[in-house]
Amino acid sequence: LHWNLEPHGPTARSVAMAVQRGEAHCVEAAFVAACGLWLAGEPQLLMDMGAARGDVAHVVALFRRHGCWGAISKSNSPFLSYGEPIYRSLRELSLSFIPQYVKRRRKPLRTYSASFDLRRVDPRLWVTHPGCCHDVIDALTGARHFAILPPDGARRLRPIDEIEARSNLLRDHPPRGRGGHAP
Repeated sequence: LHWNLEPHGPTARSVAMAVQRGEAHCVEAAFVAACGLWLAGEPQLLMDMGAARGDVAHVVALFRRHGCWGAISKSNSPFLSYGEPIYRSLRELSLSFIPQYVKRRRKPLRTYSASFDLRRVDPRLWVTHPGCCHDVIDALTGARHFAILPPDGARRLRPIDEIEARSNLLRDHPPRGRGGHAP
């Protein structure tokens, strides 16, 4: 799937719409990954990672192997696509995204949610819905969130250096037409 640049405003497309359009951003791709996990007989779990004010959150599909958490993720950055199933907790998994999730030389991730079980949501609201899945997004962002960093931790995060900044310019999919890019 190409990166959804949302040229006409924010979207939260269902699995069917994302596949039909051939593009997705993180939450849309998390729906696709969760659907794939469902077809494979796995739970359909998501985790929302909230960002500092003014920055964009990130959503991943979760899975477990041998008691450890992993994540399937979509980003236009090649560094945020997959989390190996080696993390003992969702906090550990969310911490693994801090170094790679960068906006303007800052590391904006601040919170992570409890696992959000899509099995509690009618699939018509996220798999086959013809429009945007705002009700599901509202429920996901309304799930219980926990701080990733200690209270003064954000001040202690170093800005990325020049080599990291240049590597963050790599994109899985170059922009098509007008629009910006997000992690």
